[in-house]
Amino acid sequence: MPARDIYHNTVKNALIKDGWTITHDPLRIRLSRGKNLFVDLGAQRLLAAERETEKIAIEVKSFTRPSDMKDLEEAVGQFVLYARLLKRYYPEHTLYLAVSEDTRKSVFEEEAGQTLIEDDIIRLVTFDPTEEVIIRWIH
Repeated sequence: MPARDIYHNTVKNALIKDGWTITHDPLRIRLSRGKNLFVDLGAQRLLAAERETEKIAIEVKSFTRPSDMKDLEEAVGQFVLYARLLKRYYPEHTLYLAVSEDTRKSVFEEEAGQTLIEDDIIRLVTFDPTEEVIIRWIH
């Protein structure tokens, strides 16, 4: 299994506080020929009014490298790959990239990050790493 991001447990705790039940830690995508990929978290919550369950998968990224653009390139590549495979193997899950609120401001309010959001390439969930709470969902 891959190493966990430094914010893995922070995001997990924030999701639980936000009413989510963690179903997978990590969510394994089993590929043919015995290969596996791992999305950091799988979660679900009951939609009371509809009596249905909402399911999500979360990939956590800390953006700690000296270059935000290198971190962004890697995160987007991973996000796109996971999104395509989830659509095939876990079609009921919606994938989100979890980043700190500070990263959203410094990376996703800039042109490259904003383009990814506006063009529906990625979906974000942001969190406060100190308080361990979800700040916003960006679809």
